[in-house]
Amino acid sequence: MSLAHAYEPPPAAVPRQAHVIVVGNQKGGAGKSTVAMHIIVALMRMGRRTGALDLDVRQRSLTRYIENRARWIASRGAKLPAPQIIELRESAQRSLDLAEQEEEAAFRSALRRLSETCDFIVIDSPGGDSYLARTAHACADTLITPLNDSFVDFDLLGDIDPDHAEIVRPSIYSEMVWESRKKKAQNLRTPIDWVVLRNRTSASKIEAKNKQKVGEALKTLSNRIGFRMAPGLSERVIYRELFPQGLTLLDLDADGGEGEMRMTHLAARQELRDLFITLKLPSLEGEPLKF
Repeated sequence: MSLAHAYEPPPAAVPRQAHVIVVGNQKGGAGKSTVAMHIIVALMRMGRRTGALDLDVRQRSLTRYIENRARWIASRGAKLPAPQIIELRESAQRSLDLAEQEEEAAFRSALRRLSETCDFIVIDSPGGDSYLARTAHACADTLITPLNDSFVDFDLLGDIDPDHAEIVRPSIYSEMVWESRKKKAQNLRTPIDWVVLRNRTSASKIEAKNKQKVGEALKTLSNRIGFRMAPGLSERVIYRELFPQGLTLLDLDADGGEGEMRMTHLAARQELRDLFITLKLPSLEGEPLKF
């Protein structure tokens, strides 16, 4: 089939039933895949049909997470929910224009297919800039940006004047989100709710002063470029330990989870509840959280 025939229509022509959540920034190591997987499992625990797309077609962290979960369920007969996932692959076209066209067509086809059967679609973006990531951002209903609690990651959102500790201008990622918002408004006449998470936070007293400064800078920038702040997930070893089994904190006390709930795990679960309360996702507001 030629690319001309394979190409999908623009977003305005694609029926949209599912609420699209994009977990994205342009830096690695912020915990995007961990956040995405926990949101997916939480939504399924709430009885919502949930689909997943992994745009990091090389590293495939979310895809491997879900594959690990499928193996765990199959080997143990575990009664754990599993999301629908459609795997996307990197185009083999040597022409950049043709490669982007082919990848966008595959993305829009996957988005349309999942929209037909899912209430929510969670999209995990790569830790870098790509045409596919920009396309996905422009389709987001909710954009979640996990951010490590440091000025190194803050630079993703805004440039700081080092002499006066003042925000000079939004950074390249913020500008990309702005363009995505304009594109979505033009195509679908709906907004993008942008939520920034202070993720992988530490309880260290040594870092308390820096955390306070980062928090103040984020509050100033949020008023300037229009994102909401939400609590993220603290840095915990348990997240790395659960990945090979494809499990989340929400599975530890479930049938087939075979985990042991500890006080630290309960505290982490409360962090996820607080995140969901802040997100205010449609059809979930006012409903008791079932996790």
